[in-house]
Amino acid sequence: MKVLVTGGCGFLGSHVCELLKERDWEVLSYDNLTKFEYARTGYKTDKARYYNLHFLESIGVPTVIADIKDLKTLTKMANHSDYIVHTAAQPAMTVAIEDPVLDFDVNVKGTLNVLEVARANKTPVALCSTIHVYGNEFNELLTEGFTRLTYPEKSINEECAVMHGTLSPLHTSKRAVELYTQAYIDTYNLPATAFRLTGIYGPRQLGGEDHGWVANFAIKTILGLPMKIFGTDKQVRDILYVKDAAKAFLSWYEAGCPPGIYNIGGGPETTTSIRELLDLLEELTGRRSNAELLPKRLGDLHWFVSDYSKAKETFGWEPEVLPKEGVRELVKWVEENEELFKQALEVEAPRSIA
Repeated sequence: MKVLVTGGCGFLGSHVCELLKERDWEVLSYDNLTKFEYARTGYKTDKARYYNLHFLESIGVPTVIADIKDLKTLTKMANHSDYIVHTAAQPAMTVAIEDPVLDFDVNVKGTLNVLEVARANKTPVALCSTIHVYGNEFNELLTEGFTRLTYPEKSINEECAVMHGTLSPLHTSKRAVELYTQAYIDTYNLPATAFRLTGIYGPRQLGGEDHGWVANFAIKTILGLPMKIFGTDKQVRDILYVKDAAKAFLSWYEAGCPPGIYNIGGGPETTTSIRELLDLLEELTGRRSNAELLPKRLGDLHWFVSDYSKAKETFGWEPEVLPKEGVRELVKWVEENEELFKQALEVEAPRSIA
């Protein structure tokens, strides 16, 4: 089996590559290795930016360094692929607001190129959307008095309305990904899916304030650095361990590529507030987080819990790793690579606690 993984050197993409390589697939990573988002998070060194590239090389997965907007190269690299996994994206709300043209070019034009390549060869393709397409009206469920005992008994499925509340360019570009996916399913009978992914976390994630909040808080806690919380620490989200997320792409393919849009999230079992996450990090590291509360940001989602029953019923996928286990693995990876973060962030960090 031959698979092309766009964004293969990214966080999620590298885990998809690793999983399929373990299954003896022929895996080709496709990534432009942009440094833009890494500069924003503070990871300015080549060692940080190329960390996943070098990891893929170590497990025998080659990478083609090219852009998804380069249709000619993308077409050539996708030839004879049995499957395309499209994880290349611009995922950050803040970046989309600051540079909507970049957001459109990457998320919409890039996705359209991938769909065209898949259409030309009738290749099954899985694409990445986000729970942000639901909008942020669910924020009204959040109150300052939230505790574990008072979380609303509610989760959001694919039948719920989308694009409600205060919208940003990211909402728009990610919804466009879904609409184009459905159009190619309906018009060209393409075996395609778009996954509405919840907050993914785990090893090999260099998270920052713009994207990757679980990893951002873990890294800052371990290095003893200040961190920012925009809004309240009572914000509630379900989170998804990255290896569970990667398995969704395999499960969908093995089930015969049932077309459609699916929630891929952690569900009620993995729901956590920011405060609960910081308490868990203190338990696992022995360090208290240094967090500053700041005003909320435009477009941020403050409450969401995924209902993943459609994916479970259709292609047998469900998450397995609970937050305590998953965050422990993330903490272990950060501590093992503390020098990487110290060098990249140009700080003097405290020694790891075993």
